[in-house]
Amino acid sequence: MTIKKYLSLVAGVAFAAISITSCVQKDEWDTPPIKCENKFPAPTMSLADFKAQAPATGYLLITTDQIIDGYVVSSDESGNFYKTISFQDKPENPTAGLQIEVDRASNYADFPVGAHIRINAKGLRLGLDRGAVKIGSVDPNFSIGRIPASLLSRYISGVCNGNGLEIVNIKPVELPNLAAAKAEQYINTLVKVPSSQFSIGDIFPVNKTYIDYVGGAGVDTDRTLEDASGNSVTLRNSGFFAQGSTLLPTGNGDITFVVSRYISTWQMLIRNTNDINFKGTRVDATPPKGGTAITYSGSFLENFESYSLTPTNLEVYPKYVNDALLGNRYWQLKTFSSNKYIQLGANSGSGPYQTYFAVPVDFTAANTLKFDVNVGFWNGNALKVYYTTNYTPLGDITQATKTDITSSFTIPQAPASGYGTLAPAGTYAIPPALTGNGFILFEYTGNGSGVTTTVQLDNIQVQ
Repeated sequence: MTIKKYLSLVAGVAFAAISITSCVQKDEWDTPPIKCENKFPAPTMSLADFKAQAPATGYLLITTDQIIDGYVVSSDESGNFYKTISFQDKPENPTAGLQIEVDRASNYADFPVGAHIRINAKGLRLGLDRGAVKIGSVDPNFSIGRIPASLLSRYISGVCNGNGLEIVNIKPVELPNLAAAKAEQYINTLVKVPSSQFSIGDIFPVNKTYIDYVGGAGVDTDRTLEDASGNSVTLRNSGFFAQGSTLLPTGNGDITFVVSRYISTWQMLIRNTNDINFKGTRVDATPPKGGTAITYSGSFLENFESYSLTPTNLEVYPKYVNDALLGNRYWQLKTFSSNKYIQLGANSGSGPYQTYFAVPVDFTAANTLKFDVNVGFWNGNALKVYYTTNYTPLGDITQATKTDITSSFTIPQAPASGYGTLAPAGTYAIPPALTGNGFILFEYTGNGSGVTTTVQLDNIQVQ
C-alpha cells in the first residue's frame, strides 16, 4: 500500500468517527417526547354527586356517559388490597371516596398511590355492597362484580399532566381519634389518627404478627387498634400481605389507613407497614387504679368492710393496685348478706380479660397467706395466685417476675349455675428465703367467648 493510499484510509475512518460523534451531539439518540392524551373527556359530575345516586338497596346500572375524577389512595403492591382500587375526589380534604372492583392484580403498576384517574361509568353498576358504596361490572352472581382485566381500559384511565400520568401527594385527613374514623364520609378515603397502638392482647403475652399462618399459609387476620381515649377499631390484614410475618410494633404513635366497612363492622386497611409509626411510649387505655397508699406489712387482714358502697361497684382501693391488663374490667366491690368482698367475671363481655389485684406484703415479716374464695357460673378456671418481688406499683405489670402459688389453694370448680359460698381457700406458707417487699397478685383471666366464671375474694390475710 502506498503512503498516499494509507493516509487516505486513515482520513476516511477519522471522518466517519467524527460523523457519528456529531450525530450524538445533535441529540439524535434522546428519548422522544411522551405523547400524553387523556382517553376520556372532562368529568361530567363530581364524585360526591355520582356516589349519591347509589340506592339504599340493590344497585343502579349506569346507562349514560357519567365521567368522574379521583385520586388513588390504596395499593395492592404489598398484597393488603385484593382486586380493588380505592380513590377519593381530592388529594386533600376529600368529600367522597369510592371503590372500584377489578378482576386484575398488581394494579399499583398502572395506578399507584396518588395517581389521578378518570372513570367513565357507563355500563357499570353502582351500589351499596357489604357496607360500602362500590362500582363494578354486571355479574349474574354478584350485585357489584369485578371488571374483567380485558375490559378495564374501557372504564378507567390515568389523567395526563402533559408529560405522563399525573401523580400527586395524598395528604391524609387528620382525625382526633379512632372513633372519628368510623364515619360514612371517610369510607374509601385516606385518614391519619394520632396516639394509637395495638391492643395489649395483640402484643402480650405473645407479640403477634400482622397475620396468622395456618399450615404455613397466611390467612386473613384481624388485629385491634386502640387510642388514648379508649376507642378501638379492627385493622384488617389480607392473608396475602407480603409483610404479614412482621411482628406488630409495641409502641404508640400515628397510623394512616384507608377507611373500610364490611357490612356493619369497621375494618381499616393499611397499604404497608410504613403506614404505622408506633415508636412512642404506650398509653394504657385501662390504667391501674388505686395504689396511692401502699404499705408493706407482714400482718394484716383485708375484709373490705371499711369501703363504702357508694358509688356502687367501687374499683379504687388506695392500699392496693387494681390493674386491668387485658380488657376493661376491674375487681369491683360487692355485697351479699351484709358482707363485702371484691368480684370479677367475664360474663356478657367481649374479648379477653386479664386483671390483677396486687396486695403489698413485707415478706421478711410474713409467714402465711390466706383468703376466702367463691365462684359463680363456673365454666373454667379463672383465678391464679402469684407472688412477685420486682413489681413497681402502678407500673407495667407485664415486666414483673411472677411465681405461681395457685396450687397451694383450693379454688372451687362449681357450681355451673348460680353461686357457691365464700369459704377459706387454704394456707400458703411463705418460704423463709422469700424476703423483702413485694406483692401477692390475684390474677383473673377470662374471655367473653370462653371462660366467663365469676370469682369472689374476701378476708385476704397475711400473718
